[in-house]
Amino acid sequence: MGALAWLIIPVVAVLLAAGWAGWAQRAPKATGDPASLAEHRRFMAAMERTTAGSAAPGQTSGR
Repeated sequence: MGALAWLIIPVVAVLLAAGWAGWAQRAPKATGDPASLAEHRRFMAAMERTTAGSAAPGQTSGR
């Protein structure tokens, strides 16, 4: 019976590893949420507006 236990342990470990590998390699879900993409575009536009035309901290205008 002890030999059977020593054989079952690696077999179960291989099955668990194969299951985990299959789960880890699955195809990613599609991320085509239009509301999220529109929100990201609005965020990027706002970031460009707030930084456009302003000098970096510590810089002078060169006059």
